[in-house]
Amino acid sequence: MDKLSAERRSENMRRIRSKDTAPERAVRKICREIGFPGYRIHRKDLPGKPDIAWISRKQAVFVHGCFWHGHDCAEGTRKPKSNQDYWIPKIKRNKQRDNENITLLHAAGWNVLAIWECEISEKDLLLKKLQWFLAIK
Repeated sequence: MDKLSAERRSENMRRIRSKDTAPERAVRKICREIGFPGYRIHRKDLPGKPDIAWISRKQAVFVHGCFWHGHDCAEGTRKPKSNQDYWIPKIKRNKQRDNENITLLHAAGWNVLAIWECEISEKDLLLKKLQWFLAIK
């Protein structure tokens, strides 16, 4: 496997989006399919700016990238090959911030669901998870 040049790696990193990602769009599509439209996205007035939020229901969904948020799956436990002094603390802080935001939302009376990028490929399980979560009132 060829090593990427620093310029190429930097270009790849710049292309990674933080909002409106393919996993987010897939989750939103399922929500519409199962009869739960009317959500808002990336609400800046809520802790952590949930990817999807039903304001009147006080329900929020975060769609996390496994690597970026340190999931315990194969992708999430993978260590960066370069610039580890930056990335390892960055990912640790992402996890800490995620927990803080979920705690703040719970304290405000919200129900919160985190969906991991690796769960997107299991559409049937994801559909059931969303149906269960959205049935909570």
